[in-house]
Amino acid sequence: MWFSARRNKLNLALQGGGAHGAFTWGVLDELLRDEHVELSWISGTSAGAFNAVAVAHGLSTGGRDTARATLETLWTAVQSARVPDLLSLNPFLSGAGAMANLNGVFSPYNFNPLGFDPLRKILVEHIDFDAIRANRTVKLQIAATDVATGRARLFTSEELTVEMVLASACLPTLHHAVMIDGRAYWDGGFSANPDLLSLASSSPVGDTLLVLLNPLLAPDIPKTAATIEDRVNTITFNQPLLREVDTIVRAKESQLGWFAPRGSAVSRQKAHRFHLIEAGHHTADLATGSKSTPDREVLRQLYLAGLHEGDRWLTTNKHAIGKRSTISLRDHFIKPQLLPSEPSVAEPQPLQHVAF
Repeated sequence: MWFSARRNKLNLALQGGGAHGAFTWGVLDELLRDEHVELSWISGTSAGAFNAVAVAHGLSTGGRDTARATLETLWTAVQSARVPDLLSLNPFLSGAGAMANLNGVFSPYNFNPLGFDPLRKILVEHIDFDAIRANRTVKLQIAATDVATGRARLFTSEELTVEMVLASACLPTLHHAVMIDGRAYWDGGFSANPDLLSLASSSPVGDTLLVLLNPLLAPDIPKTAATIEDRVNTITFNQPLLREVDTIVRAKESQLGWFAPRGSAVSRQKAHRFHLIEAGHHTADLATGSKSTPDREVLRQLYLAGLHEGDRWLTTNKHAIGKRSTISLRDHFIKPQLLPSEPSVAEPQPLQHVAF
């Protein structure tokens, strides 16, 4: 009886990944169904930021059901508007082939000179930024990358505008840089994907659930232009997260951590509890380019996968919130891992007949 009345406070860290963010939609839908999980700080980048503002809008204007409805409305609009696939905006470019070819030849300042971004219209129509800024229960941290410095800028819910969400999702090969207070910003995935350090160091809630979209391991060597570009992008957008994980693991394993001043960043990181839901085994086999093409069937498939993984995580791990981590950051992100196709010990190879 005690457990049924307990509120489990949880931070969220939502990784970017274009249309693959529909998986996160499913996870969030499942979390919002559970009255015993209370969302606190939400760190989001790119598609993660898109999902974060949908949740914040719903919780700020109507509650859990409104948040779920807002997520569905936004993702339906994404599919209808073909966000972020901008090839359809220009009849000439619509036949240009793979995005790899487009990126190497055209700039968004050429093929999209007016800077049109269909995501802006969706956000303006469906998100009440005034309500988000006034909400003191759910706090957002939306990451964008300062073009001049390459460093992450975390925009908070107290200051949040539509431009800041657009900045977080601004792929420089598709969109003009977003200008905010005289500075140019690109996608937050280059610098914080998503930010974990602020959650672990500053949030009053001691548990963070990371929703990871990009696979950490790739079993095959990419050999085509499209698969090479896809892997390069995945590696690039995983690096900020891996760096932050390294920092947190060092804090957790530091012998001085327990003797650091109470409330210091190191002591908070050492004590913070982490949890994980991964989309990797659902996204790894999707076609190259699926991140940038919001196909209706793929979005539905990923949404249902997110629902399943969210339900499974809640069933298995909800009781651990406030008590212990359910993922070892070192074991999962740092400890050397063998690819599925690699033998654990080198095996002798049969002699091959070689013709000269």
